[in-house]
Amino acid sequence: MQILQILPNRAIHKKVLLLAIPMVLSNITVPLLGLVDAAVIGHLDHAWYLGGVALGSMMISVSFWLLGFLRMSTTGLTAQSFGSKNTHQLGLVFTQGMTMALGFAVLFLLFHSWIGDAVFSFSEASEKVKYYGQQYFSIRAWSAPAALANFVLLGWLLGTQNAKAPMWMVIITNVTNIVLDIVFVLGLGWQVEGAALASVIADYTGMAFGLMCVRHTWRVQQMPALAVLIKDTANGLMRFVKLNRDIFLRSLCLQTTFTFMTFQGASFGDDIVAANAVLMSFLMMISYGMDGFAYAMEAMVGKAIGAKDRDELNQSLVGTFFWSLVICIGLTIAFGVLGSSLINVITDIPAVHDKALVFMPWLVAMPLVSMWCFLLDGIFIGATKGREMRNSMFIATCSFFLIFMVFSSAQNHALWFAMLSFMAMRGVTLAMVLAYQWRKGTFLA
Repeated sequence: MQILQILPNRAIHKKVLLLAIPMVLSNITVPLLGLVDAAVIGHLDHAWYLGGVALGSMMISVSFWLLGFLRMSTTGLTAQSFGSKNTHQLGLVFTQGMTMALGFAVLFLLFHSWIGDAVFSFSEASEKVKYYGQQYFSIRAWSAPAALANFVLLGWLLGTQNAKAPMWMVIITNVTNIVLDIVFVLGLGWQVEGAALASVIADYTGMAFGLMCVRHTWRVQQMPALAVLIKDTANGLMRFVKLNRDIFLRSLCLQTTFTFMTFQGASFGDDIVAANAVLMSFLMMISYGMDGFAYAMEAMVGKAIGAKDRDELNQSLVGTFFWSLVICIGLTIAFGVLGSSLINVITDIPAVHDKALVFMPWLVAMPLVSMWCFLLDGIFIGATKGREMRNSMFIATCSFFLIFMVFSSAQNHALWFAMLSFMAMRGVTLAMVLAYQWRKGTFLA
């Protein structure tokens, strides 16, 4: 089916937007939560409260983020089962995902004290900041069962082509967190403990809502009894484990790159690290926007592959790429025309503003360069091709460090050039694999 035949098809655009927009809206609540957390804790008497929450929250975020493969693998496998109308396999993916999530949660709870002590021993923060950081971490750790289960719930619901339930699940979690932050910290004066407890309760609230949505889908799809599926959970579990292993290694490479970006930028001076923080917030904005379309791609591609429907796959690819291109052109124009004004929204420090403006051209180029890697990630997640994603990310990570070393004399410009190249290489390598498998007719296999 030709691209020009697909583009005028309003049904395709409606399908893409109905999946993507709810996920974009739910993503917007994530940075909002961070801002509210900072505002609530930042109004306490001493800076060490905010520093402690930032330190403890970072450790929790990294720990859980590295296990985010649970959502990605669940989405792809669920979408394929949904597309093939295999309700037994659809239920099996859910039980396998929840088994892995709860297993990782138990391991994390068993070792979280040791992990916390080890990481905080390397921190050069003040004793007060480390004290409150450990306090926050030790309480937030108990949200692990819910937080990891939520990855599976989000992935499974999205895989069944239901974007509204995940949207409300994320919004309910974050709004609950915000409200309880205000009540516990400002109202009851529980300080850091209150902020941590608010997040724990919010995660379990989100999980409860997610389970209700799964139960509804279970009835509508007339799926097998849970007791029957639990007995068969071990069947095919190795495929689930292998896919998660590959996506975990991919995530590790990604985390390594962004961590290096932060620490290397700090070595160039306080103004540079502050400017990079401003620009990275814009990069996160791009990521949140593009993730919504990547999620839509995961769900639609997985469904098309499960149904062995090449036309549906073509339509999904063309429709999602079209709207992603529209969004990225808009972001490019916004960064190019309003760059200085956007920086002023985040900081009014003249030195930081001027430094950020110097490196703003890299952000102007970022949307159109990076959109391909986000969408191709969505395609390969939907196709459950974890090995290809792992290999692509490894090549891109090597290119990031190679380019930075070659151009290191340019300092921060080299860092942003390396990041832009990293995003481009992810897209190029995955595009090459997709083109090869598409030509050979093996992508749908």
